[in-house]
Amino acid sequence: MNLPLIVFLVGFIIMFITRMPLAFGMMATSVAYLAVANLDIGLMAEKVLTNLFSTFIIIAVPMFVFTAKVMNSSKVSDMIFSFANSMVGRVRGSMGHVNVIASLIFSGMTGSAIADASGVGILEIEQMKKHGYDDGFSCAITATSATIGPIFPPSIPMIFYAMLSGTSIGALFLGGMLPGLLMALALMIYIAYIANKRKFPLGQQFVLTTFLSTTFKAIPALLTPAILLGGIYGGVVTPTEAGALAALYAIIIAFFIYRSMGLGELLSVTIDTVKTTGILSLIVGAAFTFSFIVAREHIPQMVGGFLLNITDNKYILLLLINLIFLLLGMFLDTSAIILVFIPMVLPLVKTLGIDLVHFGVVIVLNMMIGLTTPPFGMLLFITAGISGTSLNKIIKDTLPIIGVLIVVLFLITYIPEIVLFLPHKLGF
Repeated sequence: MNLPLIVFLVGFIIMFITRMPLAFGMMATSVAYLAVANLDIGLMAEKVLTNLFSTFIIIAVPMFVFTAKVMNSSKVSDMIFSFANSMVGRVRGSMGHVNVIASLIFSGMTGSAIADASGVGILEIEQMKKHGYDDGFSCAITATSATIGPIFPPSIPMIFYAMLSGTSIGALFLGGMLPGLLMALALMIYIAYIANKRKFPLGQQFVLTTFLSTTFKAIPALLTPAILLGGIYGGVVTPTEAGALAALYAIIIAFFIYRSMGLGELLSVTIDTVKTTGILSLIVGAAFTFSFIVAREHIPQMVGGFLLNITDNKYILLLLINLIFLLLGMFLDTSAIILVFIPMVLPLVKTLGIDLVHFGVVIVLNMMIGLTTPPFGMLLFITAGISGTSLNKIIKDTLPIIGVLIVVLFLITYIPEIVLFLPHKLGF
């Protein structure tokens, strides 16, 4: 092991132990490595900028971030929740089912679990608590249903994965549809079980006129996924252009249809988007340098060799990779996992002949489970913050649901056709 690699690994460990901001930690570690290895930092910066500017798909990320912020700042969340509530009817635990359906619909607009939990999630928790549901259970369902966001298209994590792997973003979006629906079904089965066990209240009787009224009001919002996905798979727009289309459509419905946003709110949303984009750009730029160092030092080959020394069975290796990433998700941020660790295992995945679309959806779901897993699950902190509920209560009710999501994870891991059926049907 050479000195530059030792410096790199020590810096890497310090970065995570001290919980340094990801972008600055990766930059500091990379600069230290480049200095010790006598590599030109200026040329490296030029290489990073070239990669950054030539990866057009990244442009979609700020567009979807902007769309999510506009949707959360207008009446869209309310319309979606009302629509979901009107269609569930008189079943026990109805508010839990409404929570999942609303999250599934919202996921087709934003591609972000954080946006879901901090947007429509506020309304979901308020309504569940108002109807007599436990505080912990209300937050647990809201946090876990938000994980559908980056699985059902569009998906910001899938855009980053496509950037790293060279996989078709259109195929990844299609691959996430059935797993997203499967997650929603699994959560609703669990809700039905708990609702009967804890005697949660029945929902309101289904009323056709109410359903038609809420559907009519929600149509502009409900059209968002149809416009996005129809545009992409109809060949009208690329996924990157679809991000711009989503942003424009969000402004149109917020300003002119629901009339719930003014110029002041739009300016505030734009500033927030610029801040978020700046942070993401720093992270992506640092990740390009990090990936260069990882490749230069043959770290993926080391990781692959280590795992292959344990077993060369593809199915056991998939199990090991899932367990490793589930463990990482308990302690690390999603951005760190996807940008730092994915490049380390991609060569092994290719060697094993695992479909990259299949693997991408599996890993994104894995990381979403991490967002709900203690001790550092971001969705746990968000739901605790917006509801005033203690983390202990939320974690107690979240752990069994994590088990449900892990079952879905292993289903899509070992039955690839759940992911690949739609991409293959549409010729991807």
